Amino acid sequence: MAETPQTTARSITDVPGIQVGHADDATALTGCTAILPPPATVGAVDVRGGGPGTRETDLLNPVATVSEVHALMLCGGSAYGLAAATGAMAWLREQGIGFATPAGIVPIVPAAVIYDLAIGQADRWADAAMGYAACAAASSAPPAEGNVGVGMGAIVGKALGADYATKSGVGTWSETLADGTVIGALVVCNAFGEVYTGDTILAGVRSPLDNRFVPILHLLRQAELQAQFAGWRGDPPPTPSNTTLAVVATTARLSKAETQKLAQMAHAALAHTIRPIHTPLDGDTVFALATGSHPAPHLAILGALAVEVLAEAVRRAVRMASTAAGIPALSDLLGPDPHGGSSR
Repeated sequence: MAETPQTTARSITDVPGIQVGHADDATALTGCTAILPPPATVGAVDVRGGGPGTRETDLLNPVATVSEVHALMLCGGSAYGLAAATGAMAWLREQGIGFATPAGIVPIVPAAVIYDLAIGQADRWADAAMGYAACAAASSAPPAEGNVGVGMGAIVGKALGADYATKSGVGTWSETLADGTVIGALVVCNAFGEVYTGDTILAGVRSPLDNRFVPILHLLRQAELQAQFAGWRGDPPPTPSNTTLAVVATTARLSKAETQKLAQMAHAALAHTIRPIHTPLDGDTVFALATGSHPAPHLAILGALAVEVLAEAVRRAVRMASTAAGIPALSDLLGPDPHGGSSR
């Protein structure tokens, strides 16, 4: 039985006005997570993975008309899961929240998806009802982490397929700067690659022989795996599809262009903690939200510290996960160290 998702006192909801809600299906191992910002929050996005699944992200371009974001939706279910954003729009409309038009309001809900169809039930995914439920459940309390919401079906380290991957999930963290600026991050890590702390693998590909972690670069240097990839031309991919989705939020008062730069800089956190990253098999996407309640520090400082906050959220995504569908989590691999040493 899956463990109850855990919470932390340091989270993205430390940014005043940010609310997070999860909805999921523990049998199908899929779900979605809604991030609801306060009014007048500026949004931006930076997409670097080669296989993204997104909705309304063009509106976040600094040259596009709309600046304010009413919700972000992170969804399981691959492209099917984008329907969860429709449910979020319905909930927001009921609350009277949206972009004003002559015919009524239109909520702006950018969304992105992970591929979680390889575990659980492949014919079940996040839908409009689930998106509505996630918004209705949103609160400013520290959100649950691990196997919850969009993280329900997340796994990492898939070079040998899902059978030898490690369970992952949702992670969150925050930091308050000396001037009072708050930076928070929330991530779902569903990467092709492995997750590191320093030079140590936290979660990744497990050896079929002894369950110890095998560095993916070691596997990718092998002729057999190279031949498998060489024979792939798009249908089907040689490994389960992947993607890491993240949201970085701050109290800083930023323009749309500055908010996009924050999202760009935050991608460095994924490069620090996930190897490899931004592959053709991943749809890695980072959203940024600037609530504007606090004067902004220099963007170089804000971006550099956002990297540290998001990196810790990534590590928590695997530390807080629990075993599901026979795919073990780090917490269940800590007895005999999967690296071959003593328990950590």
